[in-house]
Amino acid sequence: MANLFDYVDWRGDLDFRMVPPNAVDALLFSTLAYIDFSGIVPEDVHGSVTLQEAADGLFAMTELSSRMRVKNDLELLNRCAQSERFGACRIGFYQDVLIREQETQFAAMTFLLNDGSAFLAFRGTDFSMTGWKEDFNMSFQETVPAQLAAVAYTKKFAESTVMPLHICGHSKGGNLAVYAAAKCGRSIQKRIVGVHNNDGPGFHETMMKDEGYQAILPRVYTYVPQSSVIGMLLEHEEPYTVVKSTQVGLMQHDPYSWTILGGSFVREDEVTAESRFIDQAMKNWLADMSIEDRNKFVDTVFEVIANSGVDNTKDLFRLKNLAAMMKTLKADEGAKKLITDELSNLFQAATRGSLKKQE
Repeated sequence: MANLFDYVDWRGDLDFRMVPPNAVDALLFSTLAYIDFSGIVPEDVHGSVTLQEAADGLFAMTELSSRMRVKNDLELLNRCAQSERFGACRIGFYQDVLIREQETQFAAMTFLLNDGSAFLAFRGTDFSMTGWKEDFNMSFQETVPAQLAAVAYTKKFAESTVMPLHICGHSKGGNLAVYAAAKCGRSIQKRIVGVHNNDGPGFHETMMKDEGYQAILPRVYTYVPQSSVIGMLLEHEEPYTVVKSTQVGLMQHDPYSWTILGGSFVREDEVTAESRFIDQAMKNWLADMSIEDRNKFVDTVFEVIANSGVDNTKDLFRLKNLAAMMKTLKADEGAKKLITDELSNLFQAATRGSLKKQE
């Protein structure tokens, strides 16, 4: 089945003046946002380079592994750079912030299209433990630093231009896109063509009542794969489109597994029973925990990881690191009991959901 690579090959010879941007373009820009363009794409709100120039600058570097999430990202960049549709797009206002002390991971860039519009693309979670900690903080904090940064980014760009705006992101980037659009103010909201949330988690219930959120809701387009886990977390009010993926389970979060037909996604009728089961189990588990308990649990888990010397999620499941975490847990009875108890509670929440389903 066709994927993002096939889409670029098929649609790449038609620029945005001939064929307006669509949901697949939004996923593509959201995916390119994972690439580290620091030192290549200007950070100034008024500066920009073409996608072709950005690709040339990146590929001229000797060490690329640290600048990419997966190898497919560089292949996608290469194909886009050589296409008529994407190669002449300009990229600017590159921001990349990682502040461990404030548990903040935020990155964004803006794609300027030749139809006169702009795509503000927010990066999802990187491989840093800081980024993952901020994601978990979303379970008990109504606002995390990256969300505030996304609002400030959107306001600053919008105030520098009169262009129509598209806002997009994948995973946490999708959450940031919706949050920024909801909180940027009515005058900017009027210029937003659409907000594309690609399998990004939702928000606390308080966000559902927010006036800005309600105002932008008709222009929020949420897409999840059929076995979505990440995109079903927390609360959503907007309807979502289910996209067929060639992967299974959590691997369906990978945008390269999403299937495409022409300029649209291949759709499924609904998410799988497994996705609904996990979603309900997580909601039951969180509902049983106070905000303070969630905070303590997340802090404890990440303290154990930090004390084990792990600072990158790519190394998290290596045997030596798993052994180090088990050793750390054995040495801290309080942390061991808290984590064991909460995992038991999660199992019980899942069991309740399973029994209710059988009824």
